[in-house]
Order: sequence, then C-alpha cells, then structure tokens
Amino acid sequence: MANGATVGEVQRSVPGRFIAFIVRWTTATNHKDIGTLYLCTALLNLFIGGTLALCIRAELFVPGLQFVEPNFFNTLTTMHGLVMLFGFIMPVAVGFANWLIPMMIGAPDMALPRLNNMSFWLLPTATILLISTLFMDGGAPNFGWTMYAPLSTTYGPPSTDYMIFAVHMLGISSIMGSINIITTIATMRAPGMTWMKLPVFVWTWLVTAFLLIGIMPVLAGAVTMMLFDRNFGTAFFDAAGGGDPLLFQHIFWFFGHPEVYVLALPAFGIVSQIIPTFSRKPLFGYRTMVMATVLIGFLSYIVWAHHMFTSGMPYGAQLYFMLATMLIAVPTGMKVFNWITTMFRGSISFETPMLFAIAFVFMFTFAGCTGVMLAVAPADFQYHDSYFVVAHFHYVLVNGLTFAFLGGAYYWYPKFWGRMYSERLGRWHFWLSAVSVNVLFFPQHFLGLAGMPRRIPDYALQFVDFNFISSLGAFVFGFSQLIFVYNLITSRRRGEPASDRVWEGAQGLEWTLSSPPPHHSFQTPPKVD
Repeated sequence: MANGATVGEVQRSVPGRFIAFIVRWTTATNHKDIGTLYLCTALLNLFIGGTLALCIRAELFVPGLQFVEPNFFNTLTTMHGLVMLFGFIMPVAVGFANWLIPMMIGAPDMALPRLNNMSFWLLPTATILLISTLFMDGGAPNFGWTMYAPLSTTYGPPSTDYMIFAVHMLGISSIMGSINIITTIATMRAPGMTWMKLPVFVWTWLVTAFLLIGIMPVLAGAVTMMLFDRNFGTAFFDAAGGGDPLLFQHIFWFFGHPEVYVLALPAFGIVSQIIPTFSRKPLFGYRTMVMATVLIGFLSYIVWAHHMFTSGMPYGAQLYFMLATMLIAVPTGMKVFNWITTMFRGSISFETPMLFAIAFVFMFTFAGCTGVMLAVAPADFQYHDSYFVVAHFHYVLVNGLTFAFLGGAYYWYPKFWGRMYSERLGRWHFWLSAVSVNVLFFPQHFLGLAGMPRRIPDYALQFVDFNFISSLGAFVFGFSQLIFVYNLITSRRRGEPASDRVWEGAQGLEWTLSSPPPHHSFQTPPKVD
C-alpha cells in the first residue's frame, strides 16, 4: 500500500469509510437496507413536493399575483402532484413492505434481492429526471398531474418527453417490486403460515402488488401514445386527425383509480397492525378484513369513469359508475367497522402511533363521505374541477394515508433502529399536524361549494377568508414535519434502547394481534420430544 499503510488502515480512513458507505448502500440487496433507502427517498421527496405545495399556498394567501406568473403556477401544481404521488406515497409504502414482509412471514429476505436493488435505483433516477424538468428550456410540464391530452400532446413543453421517460422508469420499478413481493409471499412463508394466517399488512400488500402489475402497463400505454402523438405524427388523442381526446381520460383513469387503492391498501394494513397492539385485543374480524381487501382490489378496476361524469357519457353509464362507486364503499366501511370494534372495550393506550391511527380512521372516514357525495353523478356536475375535489382527495392522501404512514414510522421505529423515539416530540408532532392539516384542507370544501375552481393562481374576493385560513394551516403543517425529522435523527443516536417487548404487553406477540397464530411460534422454540 502507498506510504506503507495497511488495508485496514485505508478502510478506517475518512475516504475509506466514505467509499465503504457508498458501496454498501449502492450495492445493497438485503431487504432492510433497501427498505431504508425507500423510506429515506420518500422522506426527501415529501419535503420537495411539500415545498412546491407551500409555494402554491403562498401565491393563494391573498388575491392577486404575488410570486409566480400563471404558467409557472400550473407547473407547480403539476410537479407537486407527480412528485407526491410517485416520489413520496408509493415509495414510503414500498419501504415498509421491504422492511416488514420478510419478517412477518418468517423469510430471511426478499425472494429476488438483486431485482429489489434494481427496482429501487430506478426510483431516484426517475425522480431526479422528473424534477430536472423544472430547469429545462420551456419549463416543466404545466398541464396538471393527470396529463390530459390534447393539452399535453399539442401544447406541452419539450420537457414533457423527459417526464414520459421518467414515468416509464417509475412504472418498471413498481412492476419489478410487485413481482418480488408476490414471489416472496407465495414461496417463502414459514412452515405452518397458511394464507389465512398472514398478517393483514401482508395481505394488503399482496393485493396491492397485483393491482400494480395490472395498472402500470396501462399508464405506460397512455404515455407512450402521448409520446407518439407528440413526435411521430400519430393522432390517438387529436380529434382533427380522427383520434379521441376522451380515450386518454379512459386509459388514464383506468390506471388512476386503482392507483388510489394502491396507495390506500398498505395504509390499511399499517393501521390494522397498530390498532390491535394499542387496544390490547386481537383484530376483530380477520377473515372479513382479508375478504374486504380482496374485494376492494377487484372493485377498484370497474369504477374509473366516475372521474368523467362531465365528459358527456350516456345516462346508463353514469348510473352504472355511480352505483359501482357507492358499492366500493361497502368493503371500506367493513374495515372501518372492524377497526372501531377492535378498539371497543379494549385496554387502549394512546402512544403516538395510536394517535395517528385513530386520526387516520376519523379523517379517512370523513374523506369517504365526501367521496360518496362526488359519486352522485348529478351532484358531481356541481363539484367537478372545484376545490371541493381538491379537499376530498387531500383528505384521502394527506389526512388519511400520510397519517397512517407517520403512525407506522413511529410504531416500527424501535424495531428498525433498536431505539425509542421521543414520545414528547411525537405528541407535539401529532397535535400540531392534526390541527393544522384540518385548518389547511377543511375550508377548501367551502371554497369548492362556493364555486372556486382549482388550478387557478388568482381568485375573486369572496374566496379571500377561506384561502387565507387554508394557507395559514399549510405553513404550520409543513413546518411541523420538521419535528418528525428531528425526532427521528436525534432518537437514532440518543434514544433509549428498545426492549424485546417495546409496546408493553403487546409488541412481543405483535403477529398474534393481527392474524391467527400460525402453528409454529416465532417467539419460543418448539418443544422437542
């Protein structure tokens, strides 16, 4: 070695440790490291997408154009939606899946570890490409996260082609990850762990993986046709060339509505783990929870056109999609009933994960009620493209799913890192978030009912008060997430060491609270005759 240094001395030097760090995390194939990479990437994208959202709310604080011009405002809404959907919500769910599924089914790792590594690294590559469009000539895509044609195909900036490539990579990543999850669950369960003894979290991810394999190729087809319309003279979505603009909406929403349950089902699984633990009771109605999960996955494929009631579809089609949309509320209601019944007469303790889980149940149920309002076709004509719709899906994605994922982060933090988080900071984070997120999104229902359209950078004076309140809540909610990050980082180094039974009286037998116990106990060695 140079200057007589040994191999060990080089490895212990600062450059050596840095190189070892890079090699470990870029070539990692074990499920825990890859799960950590997913979660860290999701957290970073949460703050990127959240910053874009705060820019939107800063512009809408008061009427008039203060900070951005209308075209860039459209860019902000587009990039915020795409980054939050593909860069935060989906990766955080996959991160929990990578960490927990092998441990929950008694497997040593994921079935296809190298595929797991590749599926992750496509994610930050695609996300960087997507965000880089903000700095390209002509600006980033400005036609909304739904990418409606012909606006995206005829008038989209040159950077749209890069966005299409990024979406393709994100789809490939999701499909590879789903294949890995299905293979792991199907082939690597511990002896005695039958299908009806899987934890609910594993069941929700099994259905989610099948949904992803079914819908991501559909999205890939839609953006590929966009690419051809933009560059190769085709007219899939151009009425002047014999195409049909509504074809894009049908294809996109055939992906888009199951995608909602791709995001929701893992959150359902997390809450189904947390509530039994802190209620000190087994999950009520395990089999009905499993059947409801499968039924949600099936019904999610047949309700896509409720996003298109105003597009001129026949009355018969409107009636069908209205009834089908209301039908999908039934299995979701079954889950809510089972969660509440699990808590009923339980010995409940209100640690931070339980607070987030209860908040999820309350706010997701409220979002479901406004979803039923939107499912009524005649009423949807009044709500469509108004802030009522914005309030509804943010109550689903932020007040609901994000709270579930935050609860999961606190719940499994001791298992991930071997240390306890600060309960005091966790409670501060919860209460600030719970209050501010409702201050942020609840007034938007009234804005929508009063007629304020979405995706506008300026508005009439009658909308001033509710927009001011909403923007105030946005900044409090955004900055309250810094408490979460501070808590995670400081607890990693200074938190109390976690015991074998972190959640008193429950954590040691966590799997028995969310599914029937398998024949083999993973807590005590089997008896030998």
